[in-house]
Amino acid sequence: MSRVVLDTNAYVRFLGELFAGFAGGPREMHNRVILESFLKKPSVQILDATRETAEVFGKLRDAMKKAGTPLPTDDLWLAAQVFESGSVIVTFDSHFKKIPNLRTLSW
Repeated sequence: MSRVVLDTNAYVRFLGELFAGFAGGPREMHNRVILESFLKKPSVQILDATRETAEVFGKLRDAMKKAGTPLPTDDLWLAAQVFESGSVIVTFDSHFKKIPNLRTLSW
């Protein structure tokens, strides 16, 4: 099973849809409990930036700048975490496709 990293735009859209559905349905509190339970699973984690993340970020930022395709700093940090963790990034931003060898799932 592949690890997945959600770009904030995918995360926000996903959560927004969930919460909109929760608010419009008769089981809002029950659905919130299920979501919180999911977020507490050992397989769901928030990634922290490490020294390795910083090193990958530095190399990636330099490579993208030299290639003439600079990206937003926050997105480069996210890409660095994707590389470090061996994950796939889920995003709505097409500019992640400019990063060589970055595994993406986008729309």
